[in-house]
Amino acid sequence: MPKNKIVTTALGLAAITSFYAQDKPNVVFILTDDMGYGDLSSYGQEKFETPNIDRLALSGKRFTRSYSGTTVSAPSRASLLTGLHTGNAPIRGNREIQPEGQAPLPADTYTLFRLFKDSGYTTGAFGKWGLGYPGSSGDPVNQGVDHFFGYNCQRLAHNYYPSHLWENNKKIELPENDNGQFGVYSQDLIQKKALEFIEEQKENPFFMYVPIVLPHAELVVPEDSIIQNLRGKFPETPFRGTDSGPNFRKGGYISQDYPRATHAAMVLRIDLYVAQIVEKLKEEGLFDNTLIIFTSDNGPHREGGGDPDFFNSNSIYRGYKRDLYEGGIRVPTIISWQGKVAAGAESNFPFAFWDYLPTFAEILGVEPQTKTDGVSILPTLLGSDGQEDRDYFYFEFQESGGRQAIIKENWKLLHLDIRNGGTFELYNVASDPSENHNLITLYPEKAKELKKLMIKARTDHPNWPLF
Repeated sequence: MPKNKIVTTALGLAAITSFYAQDKPNVVFILTDDMGYGDLSSYGQEKFETPNIDRLALSGKRFTRSYSGTTVSAPSRASLLTGLHTGNAPIRGNREIQPEGQAPLPADTYTLFRLFKDSGYTTGAFGKWGLGYPGSSGDPVNQGVDHFFGYNCQRLAHNYYPSHLWENNKKIELPENDNGQFGVYSQDLIQKKALEFIEEQKENPFFMYVPIVLPHAELVVPEDSIIQNLRGKFPETPFRGTDSGPNFRKGGYISQDYPRATHAAMVLRIDLYVAQIVEKLKEEGLFDNTLIIFTSDNGPHREGGGDPDFFNSNSIYRGYKRDLYEGGIRVPTIISWQGKVAAGAESNFPFAFWDYLPTFAEILGVEPQTKTDGVSILPTLLGSDGQEDRDYFYFEFQESGGRQAIIKENWKLLHLDIRNGGTFELYNVASDPSENHNLITLYPEKAKELKKLMIKARTDHPNWPLF
């Protein structure tokens, strides 16, 4: 697979020179949590509408075959930030570090934040981290983030009325939420801080990473017009969860009488946040020179009362969060950049989270200071010729007995329940995108070829043994 390649031939020398001569673009990367491919009306959602995200799609390009890093939070985000797939990334699973946090990124990890900082950008992250407990090498303040506000720990991010959040290395107590009160809705406060960052950095080029916690369970939103207009719209089965005891607001999901209405309200709240970010960029005169990416970290969840089947959240694709079927890893992706990315365009070019780092490097006109597993998709963004392709996509999942998937062209091989002997499944995702027809017995030579490639794709890591 090509590494560290800057695709100058795609644009031509004159175009490249002109491209880099302009002002450095701001970059806003909005990452939702457990939003399925079909959760947006621009991707087929029929039970509610997301007009502001749809408007963003009309101002840019909508991608129909983009992949996350893998099928759960921490390793998917590690893939995004490092430019490495989960067979090479330093974090390959959700691993708790008590009392607060997850396994940390190593101190020398080269991330998107370091890439942008080396190019003179101010960096910010607002939302859920999950890549290193407070004070560790993976703490955002130790990974090139100039301003962090949100949850360090993804387990505590299960709850939207927490006892505290973090601002850089300072714990921000939220006494309004003590004793089970519903005082401060964390995601609203995080959104406020993100908007303030845009205003504060309007004179400087910035990279703003916005890992929104929504619509991850638990299912709860503030009592406002969004939820009030949705209650009674859908048939409901109340969810009974954790409303007291040691796990209350420490990872357990509270009860919810209207889980379907609340899921829709959470997605509509994301839609509102996107509108606010776009409006703030326009208000500060930054929108035309800002690249905006909107996507999700993996497929839809079935936790805390979540019901992706009712909403068709994974569209035609089989699987959910924790699956390596398409429904667990194929995610909605919208990229908007005024005057650069064609408005109202659509692309089925396949790419994944580990392609963002080399893409940003090419936009900045620099070489990444590390090997990556990705290719720059800048030619596809700009609609120019010469897009470099890849050999394959590789994914792994450490839980559920261990799972692997590899995609080469339109062929996809799954290796499931690995630690219990393992089984293989083979699909053609072009002719069978819903992965209904296992072709493993019909195409043994193709399966053999992909098995060899699957072994070659990953490197062993003492902390993340798959076998």
